[in-house]
Amino acid sequence: MGSKTCLLESTDTVALSRQLLGHLLCRRLPDGSTLKWPLCELEAYDGQEDKACHAHRGRTPRNEIMFGSANRWYVYLCYGVHELLNIVTGPVDYPAAVLIRGAGGIYGPGRVTKALQIGRSFNTLSATAESNLWLEPPGEQLVDNFIVQTPRIGIDSVGQEWASKSYRFWIRPKDFKAAFPQFTKESQPAISSHYR
Repeated sequence: MGSKTCLLESTDTVALSRQLLGHLLCRRLPDGSTLKWPLCELEAYDGQEDKACHAHRGRTPRNEIMFGSANRWYVYLCYGVHELLNIVTGPVDYPAAVLIRGAGGIYGPGRVTKALQIGRSFNTLSATAESNLWLEPPGEQLVDNFIVQTPRIGIDSVGQEWASKSYRFWIRPKDFKAAFPQFTKESQPAISSHYR
């Protein structure tokens, strides 16, 4: 299991985000079962120059994890309601991360973490099987025709230059089944009823 774990590190966060589409977000649940959901919506946050990046104004206790080594989880509370999951991707002192906005046909970053029972207890943990949350390479190559690139969502306040950058990659919900024909919810262990 651990041998399949992805190792990520790049200063080209945008390209890496695109490459991660279709990779499997793996979550070992408290009952010991493991879910493996293909990533279907991602956003890149690319270093201190990126005004939408949490690290733009420098180090803080909350974003310190972004300045560390890659392959760690950055989980934070948004608007006091939703836990959002990011994977740190930059080398040390290059604060960059990819926000996981969709996986397994579930769209919306707060919905993903709720469905997979991911909270801030995962913040700063390594993205390895030992942490019960990790990434694996896709079983099949994702067809490029399914990938859509757009500006990121909900960041208008950072100004037109950065709000307009096409740093979001996703598979439209109508294309999910065609893009991932091997994946079905029925093939996965059951998750708690709060999502159904």
